[in-house]
Amino acid sequence: MTERKYTNRKYLDALEQKVLVFDGAMGTSLQVQNLTAEHFGGEQYNGCNDYLVISYPEAVEKVHRSFLEVGVDVIETNTFRSNRITMKEYGLQDRVVELNETAARLARRLADEYSTPITNHQLPVSHPRFVAGSIGPSGKLPSANDPDLSNVSFDELADVFREQAIGLIRGGVDLLLIETSQDILEVKAAITGIHKAFDETQVYLPIQTQVTLDTTGRMLLGTDVNAALAILEGMGIDVIGLNCSTGPEHMREPIRILGENSTLPVSCIPNAGLPLNVDGQAVYPLEPEPFANDLYEFVTKYNISIVGGCCGTTPEHLKLLIDKLGTRPHPERPHQADPKLASAMSAISMRQNPPPTLIGERCNAQGSRKFKRLLLEEDYDSILEIAREQVEYGAHALDISCAVTERPDEVELMRKVVKKLEMGVDVPLVVDTTELDVLEIALKTAPGRCLINSTHLEAGRTKADKVFKLAKEHNAAVIVLTIDEGGMAKTREKKLEVAKRIYDIAVNDHGLKPQDLVYDALTFTLATGDEEFVNSAIETIEGIRLIKQNLPGVMASLGVSNLSFGLAPHARPALNSVMLYHCMQAGLDMAIVNPAHITAYPDIPPEEKELAEDLIFNKRPDALQRYIEYYETVTPTEQAAASNPTESMTAEQRLHWKILHRHKDGVEADIDSLIPYPLTPEGIEDRGKREENHLKAVTILNTVLLPAMKEVGDKFGAGELILPFVLQSAEVMKKTVAHLENYLEKVEGVTKGTVVIATVYGDVHDIGKNLVKTILANNGYTVIDLPVTISGGEDEAV
Repeated sequence: MTERKYTNRKYLDALEQKVLVFDGAMGTSLQVQNLTAEHFGGEQYNGCNDYLVISYPEAVEKVHRSFLEVGVDVIETNTFRSNRITMKEYGLQDRVVELNETAARLARRLADEYSTPITNHQLPVSHPRFVAGSIGPSGKLPSANDPDLSNVSFDELADVFREQAIGLIRGGVDLLLIETSQDILEVKAAITGIHKAFDETQVYLPIQTQVTLDTTGRMLLGTDVNAALAILEGMGIDVIGLNCSTGPEHMREPIRILGENSTLPVSCIPNAGLPLNVDGQAVYPLEPEPFANDLYEFVTKYNISIVGGCCGTTPEHLKLLIDKLGTRPHPERPHQADPKLASAMSAISMRQNPPPTLIGERCNAQGSRKFKRLLLEEDYDSILEIAREQVEYGAHALDISCAVTERPDEVELMRKVVKKLEMGVDVPLVVDTTELDVLEIALKTAPGRCLINSTHLEAGRTKADKVFKLAKEHNAAVIVLTIDEGGMAKTREKKLEVAKRIYDIAVNDHGLKPQDLVYDALTFTLATGDEEFVNSAIETIEGIRLIKQNLPGVMASLGVSNLSFGLAPHARPALNSVMLYHCMQAGLDMAIVNPAHITAYPDIPPEEKELAEDLIFNKRPDALQRYIEYYETVTPTEQAAASNPTESMTAEQRLHWKILHRHKDGVEADIDSLIPYPLTPEGIEDRGKREENHLKAVTILNTVLLPAMKEVGDKFGAGELILPFVLQSAEVMKKTVAHLENYLEKVEGVTKGTVVIATVYGDVHDIGKNLVKTILANNGYTVIDLPVTISGGEDEAV
């Protein structure tokens, strides 16, 4: 099995011996020095803390020494924002490597000085100090769908972080620290970029990854801690944790989850409480003693391995913490995690209880005529509705296939569909494609942990090797088919033989875990009556049983509906449901199905159950004939129409509901139904009618639309809605208002108001500012966005 290699693993060696303590706040420690523009190198760089390592390194050295003096084990480089995207505002984008290398060399010199016994420092004789290369967020949100925040590709971000990592590596850091992360897709890009830097420099260091959660326990775009763990744990990192954002109190539950479930060491580096605005200044209220007490509790109660301080924490905070911890041994970690898939927001177990994990099959251009039509029309809103419907029927994940012969751009279609669904439905995606470039773009677009469908050995192992390599890079699981150079395995013994061969390649050559493999033992249609396949269902069931018995840890999946292909549509659900039941008894974990067409085994009528089992188990020679004849005499039962929650609502209630639940369809018709006089192509000449329409439109705006958005905001504030859903509601609002404006008397230059907005560019505040700008603009305000050169300096608060 492939293992990570290290050029320098001293940090990890020290971590095996004891709990390690990081330093405290760099930004707030610099602020109290009352630095002037001259210290920053002139007005152009005023407020750019990262440039101080060149313009006035004495300020940064003073902060480092203050924390080393009290005995911290690790200091972070002053490079939180030292990437080319955030440095561009200061014209420093071409000096990124220099900035990072200079900062790292400064921290390295001081860490080495304090690692050496010097009498005037009064430190222990043997106390190694380490340097963590700090890599903060870029200020972009690649998972979002905003023209400003997400106008960057995965590869571009990976290269941004590759460049920063190279500078830090050249400067001699002991580990690379991805911290204060807002968007889980950006974290994946950062990890990818760092691994590229390792390959480029041939220096391989530990990676510590820390995300930032709000008081509801989610990242900015809604990712909860279980999803973050599922997505990141298998991406070639060494430590996972939380930092910044809140004080320890609001981290308690997510830290407990990480401490109990992560196989990796866990870090916790909080602020000194949530910041308060005191006379225009951010003040962090948590005093050193309660801060130290909380983190000591996290170490002892939740098995946390690394602690330290973020915004507002001082040497006093860290000294008390160090005194309490002493040389506490590093806690044991769980050896194996429950395998999970994840959407951008939450994780699901790959082994549902009760099984199986249902994978919805209707977002597949090969199997759904409706999906294919919508794909060709690029009607992504309607595609989202198909996905939501499957989830409402019980799908745990969604199979996505965008291959259509009418279009040559499967890559772009897949990218757009994945982008739409990852922020629109809270279930993991199953990427279904035969093309490697399509697979790669899907994995680079999806923030969550995906399942790849599929690979096999039909043309040898070359393509399978490439799929497994991508799966390892992006921490995806893989459906593997029991197919080799001889074709599809038909007997249980052959299915097991091929399964073992695939296992050896994936696990031993590529370093995937057994639970990353999901075997499809293949099923064939029973509708033809072909003698070669009359026992194929039995062989599939027993093949599943053999694979699960002989390859511990792996999982099994099946495209169940293949079994009934060719039968009348109303004859298929019963056969599929009975087959699914028996496969589950053999150990099936997942099934690719239309969840609306699956019936629980006990609920299948006895006669239909008997007919299906006669056919599946080949109990009688006329089993197929009897099955077909039975359904020829049974009138097809139409699938009950999904209940329409707006069916009995008034138009006002429908508009409110659609904004709250993010549905764009039909808002124009709802508006039109409320307006007294419909528009004509020539317009309405009668002034009185125009005025009546205007007054009604204003009433709709004030009494229906704005209250709906207020409810969206209230639910977001209460933690009931996550940010992507708020932005989608804002899009519905924008579409609704755009149509409503047709009835408003136009007054040139009139808006709901003008808002001037400003904050620090490139820090986490900048993301929040741009989100506010998007929502205000979508709701009819004129927004004036001031750049950093006007709005001033930086701080680290979230």
